[in-house]
Amino acid sequence: MTTRRPIKHCRECGAAVEYRVPDDGDTKLRAVCPACHTIHYENPLNVVGTVPAMGNKVLLCKRNIEPRWGKWTLPAGFMELNETTAEGAARETDEEAGAQITMGPLFSVLNVPRVGQVHLFYLARLESDQFDPGYETIEARLFAEDEIPWDEIAFRTVKVTLEKYFADRRSGAFGMHCVDID
Repeated sequence: MTTRRPIKHCRECGAAVEYRVPDDGDTKLRAVCPACHTIHYENPLNVVGTVPAMGNKVLLCKRNIEPRWGKWTLPAGFMELNETTAEGAARETDEEAGAQITMGPLFSVLNVPRVGQVHLFYLARLESDQFDPGYETIEARLFAEDEIPWDEIAFRTVKVTLEKYFADRRSGAFGMHCVDID
């Protein structure tokens, strides 16, 4: 079950919605407007980010916001309307780390149904080792695999993505990874 707040009012007419199975043959509980009969679908949110690398190191950001204040993460955040997943990942990398990157291919897709999210991480090549972190980041720093503060990683999706990245790096071949997170 997701932790998002339920819809309270119809986006079409403003009436209070009721949660029930719609009369259209659907089998799931939905927010249905009793006034205008609009069915509101609650869909997962996309979190987009990068695995920015330079040589044998990756860029991590120390969070200056909750949740997980003070923990390390890859630069990532919620996708905005009117942008592609790659554009969102590049934007988040710039906003959080102030890093100049060249985008690479999609690297990992992590389904997190418990919180109603899908996380997508792209490979990225850092063009400089100079960073200008935004307000959401206390510090942006490069880490080799053996330097990463593994016990201080903010999110399981980031830890899994980093583990896959370094395993692929050791093998000499980068794949695309799809993982379901409980």
